[in-house]
Amino acid sequence: MLLNITSPKPIKEEHKGIATLLAFALIPLSGFATDIYIPSLPSMARTLHVSDIQVQFTLTLFLISYGVSQLFIGSVLDSFGRYKLSLVCLVLFAIASVIIANTQNIYLIYIMRILHGFTVGAIVVAKRAYFIDLFSGEKLKHYLSLFSIIWSTGPIIAPFIGGYLQIAFGWKSNFYFLAGFAVVLAVLELIYSGESIKHYSEFTLKKIIEVYVSMIKTVSFTLGIVMLGLAYSMVMIYNMTGPFIIEHNLHLSPVIAGYSSLVLGLAWMTGGFIGKATINKPFFSRTAANIGLQVLFAIAMLVSVKYVSNLYSLIFFAFIIHAAAGFTFNNFFTYCLSRFPKNAGIASGLTGGINYVIVSFLSYGIINVFPAKDEYNLCFSYFVLIALSVLVMWILKLKKDRISASA
Repeated sequence: MLLNITSPKPIKEEHKGIATLLAFALIPLSGFATDIYIPSLPSMARTLHVSDIQVQFTLTLFLISYGVSQLFIGSVLDSFGRYKLSLVCLVLFAIASVIIANTQNIYLIYIMRILHGFTVGAIVVAKRAYFIDLFSGEKLKHYLSLFSIIWSTGPIIAPFIGGYLQIAFGWKSNFYFLAGFAVVLAVLELIYSGESIKHYSEFTLKKIIEVYVSMIKTVSFTLGIVMLGLAYSMVMIYNMTGPFIIEHNLHLSPVIAGYSSLVLGLAWMTGGFIGKATINKPFFSRTAANIGLQVLFAIAMLVSVKYVSNLYSLIFFAFIIHAAAGFTFNNFFTYCLSRFPKNAGIASGLTGGINYVIVSFLSYGIINVFPAKDEYNLCFSYFVLIALSVLVMWILKLKKDRISASA
């Protein structure tokens, strides 16, 4: 009934500006859903009487479901509309957040985090599509260029807020905050927003699968997504381990953990800005130089841990590595999306979906091998990801040279 497309609610012309601001406000929701409770991970493990790995798994489950939802939700939104589905998902997200805040059962929290992932995936993809529905030309380019910057505000601001909420009210307050945020935006959406889609598409599974298979068979596209996963895994591994290192190993407060995540969020954004500024430089030379920088600083971090290990050394090396990861992500995201201009929507969903699935499995697997014990283990985690990045870049270079030689 809620997805009845025969009577969509249109956006009123006088509300278009507010509806656009609301769409921008929802783009960082994925960052808020993952990062706001990062400073609370140690506290959650203690109060729920579970291991560090079990509470870190709540992040992994969100990432998997968020990634999987993006693989197919674009086609659903094209067929049934954006507005009602995203509104329902906001309400479900709020309910799941309240349930998490009122249970001591880690398995129920797992289920609610999976629901978080699917609902946020639908909301974010719907709001990206909103801009393509309503705008075109230079105005659309202007709005799209703001996406990565606005998305970055989630990982930057959320841990900062979460650190203070943890100190003042405990870990459950993070999820009450998420619920309140979703409810407020749902009410504003109900008042000011509406359906943006102009032409509904027929939901034909066969054609969609054919496009997906064609894209995945394109080696450079698939390896580009792997590079995205390796870059973002560096950030996610820190998110999963950093608070434990800072609070358990260095004996500092959750507020300090929140500030540290804020600084590293700025590092990611800095790398993105540098990537955008150097977009006209040769692709392989700039990405290879960037990964070379990561290798050097990973080695320097590994050596320095033997002599100095404190918050400042941790953040210094992590800042450089995260900035370089942001640079890699910015370049390869553009690279992947530009490979299929005729199917940009599906390419975007596939790129984002597979990326998050890679990140979820890779980050969780690595922290099982190198647990959140100290800076030494974090350094090894970075080193594994950087080594894999070098390997993928080498394969891409061989493929490029083979194409050039046969041309």
